Amino acid sequence: MTTARPPRPLTRPRRLRPGDRVAVVAPSGPVPADRLARGCDLLRSWGLAVEVAPHALDTHPRLPHLAGTDADRAGDLQRAWLDPGIAAVVCARGGYGVQRLLDLLDWPALAEAPPKVLVGHSDITALHRAVAHRLGLASLHGPMAASEALLTDPATAEHLRRTLFEPETVRTLTAPTAETLVPGRARGVTAGGCATLLAAECGTQGSGPLPPGTILLLEDVGEALYRLDRVLTQLLRSGQLAQVAGIALGSWTGCGPADPVRELMLDRLGPLGVPIVRELGFGHGPSTLTVPLGADAVLDADAATLTLTAPALR
Repeated sequence: MTTARPPRPLTRPRRLRPGDRVAVVAPSGPVPADRLARGCDLLRSWGLAVEVAPHALDTHPRLPHLAGTDADRAGDLQRAWLDPGIAAVVCARGGYGVQRLLDLLDWPALAEAPPKVLVGHSDITALHRAVAHRLGLASLHGPMAASEALLTDPATAEHLRRTLFEPETVRTLTAPTAETLVPGRARGVTAGGCATLLAAECGTQGSGPLPPGTILLLEDVGEALYRLDRVLTQLLRSGQLAQVAGIALGSWTGCGPADPVRELMLDRLGPLGVPIVRELGFGHGPSTLTVPLGADAVLDADAATLTLTAPALR
């Protein structure tokens, strides 16, 4: 096992309880109304009081790839975060757009708000990194309110529910597809998400570098092999991966045949000499795990598991 002292885990928000208020926001792409309604109904079935942000179903008047204007999306997110009665902020979907918001948020004000749960993945990776860097807060890389996996796969929904309400029951993460890419064990603090977004955030002020001793999570969707190569090469050349303790790879849906993707990961990441697990079951696949970011964990590549040393939420 890697013996270097891992970074300190981030502050964990409290777990959810029936009756908690949660806000659903759309900081990225436009959201299908029917899917959002179904997702909110699911959250309500867990006993949560769901409040959909005022602009969650907007579309930008000139840029249809965005869910409303930057100011409106940022305003929805900030109001939800500053509301002391909101226990969690659940993103409606990914797409693109979070990076446009990060410099519009009042981060000192957000830092004064009580810690709360943030749930999302894909484009939300940029928000996770900012919340970790600016607020020192752990968050959840997990399915979103209008995501197909949450709505169609009972295992995805149940894993999110247990992470939110019973986090001590989901401390060891693995999947039937998980396998060793590079053997070994390492302890560190989890960080990462969508590889393309991590590369896009390199050099920006809002997210900061990955701290030494990170257990890095990487996944992506719909990227050709050469584009994945470019993303991984950028992360390597930026120095972001120089001191990671281990790497957990998730799904690569729509990125081509599995064998070339496997060979690319081994070619680009293998020389780091750290334990690597592939296909750990999180990301853009039809079924996905909820994985805490900012959590102290042990990556056992030999057993193909990621085990949290404490529950994701306190």
